[in-house]
Amino acid sequence: MLFVLVATGVFLFLAWALDPHRAEPGPLERATALPNVDVTRGEDAVTIAPAGDPSGVGVVFYPGARVEADAYVASWAPVVEATGVTVIVPDLRLNLALLDRARAESVVGLAPDVETWYLGGHSMGGAFAARHLADHTDVDWAGLVLWASYATESAELSDRDDLRVLSVAGGRDGLLSPDEVEGHRPALPDSAVTTTVEGMNHAQFGAYGDQPGDGRPEITDEEARTTLASTTADFLAP
Repeated sequence: MLFVLVATGVFLFLAWALDPHRAEPGPLERATALPNVDVTRGEDAVTIAPAGDPSGVGVVFYPGARVEADAYVASWAPVVEATGVTVIVPDLRLNLALLDRARAESVVGLAPDVETWYLGGHSMGGAFAARHLADHTDVDWAGLVLWASYATESAELSDRDDLRVLSVAGGRDGLLSPDEVEGHRPALPDSAVTTTVEGMNHAQFGAYGDQPGDGRPEITDEEARTTLASTTADFLAP
């Protein structure tokens, strides 16, 4: 009986994890059509790079839990277009950063021209990106980009003056409120840049449709992406 219960639990977990929120076709197609951005879908990651000269700055960005990597192309493409940064969004084991938080080191080789690397993520992806930075102080990461996410107490980064940090919250986020994000602010360096996009909900940090439990947005997806891109580009601009 116990074996049956365990097997059933494993099956249900795998079925849940292997059915991610998928990228909405429209935003993905519009992002890949931008003339100054090259989007490459590899075997284990999607790379969003400038069509012209790269800036030498790159970001490895972990998706949120059960969100496929391609769902962040529409959010990152305008940042790439504005700054020349290169962004790699890796596919994660079972679509969970919890199981693959060291994934960053295996994908940076996809962009050999990048000299300065940031690590980041959305939601759970950001939390485990922060944890990875806390656990691997021997690796030379320039900073952290958090979208609707935070550093947990186990990812204590408050004394990491070597890291540049950006934390963006959504004012209508029903899964992680701005107050919750602010509650974890002490785990970040004093120099961290924190901001809230008013009217933006959790799912609008990507382009994968509605998410159960999320708040109702008060701005359009395009408005949310434009503000998010501007804020992130200002932080990453050379």
